[in-house]
Amino acid sequence: MNKIILITGGSRGIGAAIAQLAAAQGYAVCISYLTNRAAAEAVVASITRNGGVAIALQADVAVEADVVRLFEQVDASLGRVTALVNNAGMLERQARVDEMDAARISRVLATNVFGSFICAREAVRRMSPRHGGSGGAIVNLSSRSARLGSPGEYVDYAASKAAIDTLTIGLAKEVAAEGIRVNAVAPGIIYTDIHASGGEPQRVERLKESIPMKRGGSPDEVAKAVLWLLSEEASYTTGATIDVAGGR
Repeated sequence: MNKIILITGGSRGIGAAIAQLAAAQGYAVCISYLTNRAAAEAVVASITRNGGVAIALQADVAVEADVVRLFEQVDASLGRVTALVNNAGMLERQARVDEMDAARISRVLATNVFGSFICAREAVRRMSPRHGGSGGAIVNLSSRSARLGSPGEYVDYAASKAAIDTLTIGLAKEVAAEGIRVNAVAPGIIYTDIHASGGEPQRVERLKESIPMKRGGSPDEVAKAVLWLLSEEASYTTGATIDVAGGR
């Protein structure tokens, strides 16, 4: 069976690292991006230069019609997905809860929670034998913040990732008998651009001494955990979350 993977938000950071590693392991890769077409096309170019198959498609995972279109385009270009990585996520500037408005919270939940649910729905509609599929694997990107709470910074983001943990457990049990495994990876403090989005580009440097391993993590270290969960080596693992957080 052809291995076809969709990685949402795959143009930068952890998503790009997952895309590169998946291609090296023989997957035909689709990455979705929101606005940064150049970065997405650079990832695709890198994969194809190394003999892999990759495409990039624009989609806002917070918009149901975009997600439906995204999966239909993957169907037409590569075939039915056999693996989904719900990587697209966002956060807003660091703030206390008493400084947040409803619009901000809605934006975070729309991308991080709604988007992951709808992408998972579309993947199951292609993987499940109920819909003519032959199984597959889904990995959701959670965060250590789901259990630590991110006080004074991103409680809304942390809450969205706690919802991802529940989605992972519930969906895993729902589709286990249909040959679909659903797991999650919970990164800790990783060197990516997301910290700049929150208003503190040097956040990893500030926090690394509080991490038991005394360093931030790399996107590649997260990607390796994701690809293990997608692989046959994890064939009896579902509903699990792997922390990639240096002991944090």
